[in-house]
Amino acid sequence: MVRRALILIDDHAGSGLPYVQAARRLGLHPIILSADPTRYDYVAAESVQTIRVETDNLDAMIRECCQLRTRYEIAGITGFSGLDETIYVSVAKLCRHFDLPGPSTASIKQCCDKFVQRQILAEAGVPMPAYRLATTAREVKSAAAELGLPVIVKPAVGTGSIGVRSCRSLDELAEHTTYLLGGKYNWRSSPRILVEEFAQGPVYTAQIMGNEIIGIVESEFGPPPHFVSRELTFPVLLANHEDKRIIDVSLSCLQALDLGWGPTNIEFRWTKRGPVVIEVNPRLAGAPEPQLVQLACGVDLITEHVKLVIGDEWNVAKRHSHIAAARKLVADRDGILDLIDGGGRAAAVPNVAEVRFYLKPKAPITRKGDYRDCIGYVVAASPNHARTKAALQHAVDLIDWSITPFATPGEQEQFVASDFSE
Repeated sequence: MVRRALILIDDHAGSGLPYVQAARRLGLHPIILSADPTRYDYVAAESVQTIRVETDNLDAMIRECCQLRTRYEIAGITGFSGLDETIYVSVAKLCRHFDLPGPSTASIKQCCDKFVQRQILAEAGVPMPAYRLATTAREVKSAAAELGLPVIVKPAVGTGSIGVRSCRSLDELAEHTTYLLGGKYNWRSSPRILVEEFAQGPVYTAQIMGNEIIGIVESEFGPPPHFVSRELTFPVLLANHEDKRIIDVSLSCLQALDLGWGPTNIEFRWTKRGPVVIEVNPRLAGAPEPQLVQLACGVDLITEHVKLVIGDEWNVAKRHSHIAAARKLVADRDGILDLIDGGGRAAAVPNVAEVRFYLKPKAPITRKGDYRDCIGYVVAASPNHARTKAALQHAVDLIDWSITPFATPGEQEQFVASDFSE
């Protein structure tokens, strides 16, 4: 009997282990296509089949999948990014080529370009911050003058808050514009910058599968000018009319962007005029948001996504009602991570569900002002909001970690000299 395989496309930033585990639970053989399969520890530990291929080369991936079809029945193809929706453009094309269930290529493409996304949502009357497109420093300055400081300045195509900054003064505006246009930022295409009104208010994210709103996550960020996520809570406790308004705007986004197949997450800020859309992402949110959803209401979004991908019946009916929260451990300085321990103590706290460290001692840390500043997280869940938050805080307090700032050049020379003298 020919084995049924699930093809998983790596985008250089995802974590495919939950997809591997979900595939195996469903009786599928997971195969990862990646430019560098060795980057993931679980590949060897879980004996996952991998194929080295440039995932930005569609023809190469088609050839690999054709080879796999001589040995397996390809049941489905998907990506496993929690950050980058551009990989799903390739996924959509592969699904179309092999006549498999998948998202619309055009719908994914128009979401990846945040300026195009803004235009489509604006035409549909979806509430959002005022915005301008700029390609030069002069246009950025002119746009900021029209909108009024502070403004958000970010690449029109990008992920993970990379290159996103709030600019509260002309000096900050000039500094960030120079960073984006001066050769330091890695553009995937010709430079195009979005300058947006700074929408102020609480941050919420609607978690969606198909056309069904699973629930709403509340996010807390670290200090400006960057947008580094610090804490997440699901589901957020909102008044009925607030909940309904976010749901209504979410459904309007899906309709305007021709989404409604597979997972979507939509980020909002609740402003004086209600919810305004920050961005629509045609993918699952990154870890640990899917874990929060599963702990809070019993819906395994990753497994249900895999079912959808292989054409099986999926079900996002809620099985219970708890409160789940996550605290991210974020580096507060550049340097060498001397120590990070206490994970076992933290995991033993009642109602703590997961403790994860991304880095090991002696790892160098250079903060970027985006998702890469996170060095780990703790997740807790219980039937009670206060109990969940208390467990989370207790667990975080049990984790010890320290960073020694990088040595100055002179100090570094002394350090090297002392090493040789011993």
